[in-house]
Amino acid sequence: MTEDHRDAALSPSEQATMRELLDADRQMTTARVAMLGRDRDEIVESSALTASDDEHDPEGTSTAFERAHVQALLEQALTHLADLDLAFERLREGSYGICEKCAQRIDIERLMVLPATKTCLICASGRR
Repeated sequence: MTEDHRDAALSPSEQATMRELLDADRQMTTARVAMLGRDRDEIVESSALTASDDEHDPEGTSTAFERAHVQALLEQALTHLADLDLAFERLREGSYGICEKCAQRIDIERLMVLPATKTCLICASGRR
């Protein structure tokens, strides 16, 4: 760990708080992935039982939209889950809370709202 990282590292109590937040977020995201997976499977299963003529079926386009929407939400949740796993890894390594762009400390308030974030507010806004 570099000198800058030691100066910017989270305190033990902040680390414990963030570990709890990351864990809670991971549990909620895992439940969301499971729910969205079931929803997607139900949509696919129900569409398999109906006519596949989307052009003449008034429900065909909404079913396709619903399936695509659920799939997009599922992919977003899976990406967030992977980001949380990386955040846990950074926490273990001691680099959690350090901006990956400028190497400055990320405000604890930002981490509490976005626990998987990798950048400080200034870098995220493109002002640095």
